[in-house]
Amino acid sequence: MSFSGEVKEELEQNISSSRHCQIAELAAMVCCSGRIEQSSGGHASLSIQSENEKVIRKCFTLLQKSFNIGTGVADKGPYSLKIREDEQVKTLLAALKLSLPGEQSGKTDIVNPLLIKNACCRRAFLRGAYLVIGSMSDPEKSYHLEFVCSTEGQAVQMQEIIRDFGIEARIIIRKNHYVVYLKEGTGIVDLLNVMGAHVSLMNLENLRIVKEMRNSINRRVNCETANITKTVNASSKQVKDIKLIQEREGLDSLQEGLREAALIRLEYPDATLKELGQYLNPPVGKSGINHRLRKLSEIADRIRGV
Repeated sequence: MSFSGEVKEELEQNISSSRHCQIAELAAMVCCSGRIEQSSGGHASLSIQSENEKVIRKCFTLLQKSFNIGTGVADKGPYSLKIREDEQVKTLLAALKLSLPGEQSGKTDIVNPLLIKNACCRRAFLRGAYLVIGSMSDPEKSYHLEFVCSTEGQAVQMQEIIRDFGIEARIIIRKNHYVVYLKEGTGIVDLLNVMGAHVSLMNLENLRIVKEMRNSINRRVNCETANITKTVNASSKQVKDIKLIQEREGLDSLQEGLREAALIRLEYPDATLKELGQYLNPPVGKSGINHRLRKLSEIADRIRGV
């Protein structure tokens, strides 16, 4: 199962004990994924569809707990349910503050603000929205959580609710949809906490720790490799410079300190500057040995006519 699927499985099992939160979550599911129809004879029906069976199961549970609607629900395979009883549909729409097609009492793409005025209800709203239109990438590869909204108004409402919890979310247009997304690991962790996906949160945090440790080790190895390469290249040039001086003018032509530095570098071509300084008697610091080797380089460049 994907990480996104694990989050949905956990959210499906998270049932609020408060009816107002159950209604807020159900409202999000209906607004984001529901379809309200009315026949020519005035008969109303409401259907909810999803690619995930757990979403339908959660919706069915909320309908039973909040409205005692069960017998009027007809399964059409594992991915949808439909309420056909006219009175049940109208009772449900009234509680969700939604209108029938053709009525002008309000929008059906966003949840009525009165249903999500409490923080607990906004948390429930986000749970329901994630179940029907949310998804998350594999955190092993990247951090990305998104809600694919059908309208701009729906996306703006989603963004505002997420921001109410101090979490930054952005909106982009992808094909014909408005996508509300988060790309920061910290923000995604906070949102999982808000929605009540605490097990998924801990799993994500563990993955983040391992990923950060791996990245830290890689950075350190890369840094050490770069330093070794730099040291080897510098040492190779120093040996070439010293051998040039030795061939053209002889090391005896050098001042004592430079001659000692030249001989010790020829003897220990792979040693670091600090190690070279320790081999001298008396020992010389890293900056001191570096100064002498620079002088030798200057002499070699003079010989080359650089």
